[in-house]
Amino acid sequence: MKRFIGLALSLVLFAAPAFAGKKPPTVTIPMNVQVGSAQVPQGDYQLTWTGSGSNVQATLTQKGKAVATFPAKVVTGKGDPGVGTYAQGGHAFLESIQLNNLSLVLASAPHSGQE
Repeated sequence: MKRFIGLALSLVLFAAPAFAGKKPPTVTIPMNVQVGSAQVPQGDYQLTWTGSGSNVQATLTQKGKAVATFPAKVVTGKGDPGVGTYAQGGHAFLESIQLNNLSLVLASAPHSGQE
């Protein structure tokens, strides 16, 4: 009986995370940046996306309100979480968002060497 209770408890503990809703990652943007046509102030944002590969639609949300939605592509690989930006015409533009196991590269970001 003890073995059955132990097995049942183990199943409950390991199965619970599978049923829990996955919380979107939080991204900290350290400065005001332009994302497409939206000006995004510095701060913490929830990042969600749909799609895969080079066909992703990503959204930055703050306090339950969508602040910016943009096309991007997913690049897999481990890295340090953070954001990549580039400057053009005196303005900062969001180029990429790095998470632990993948990066989202904005479709409007310049190619390497382009500014």
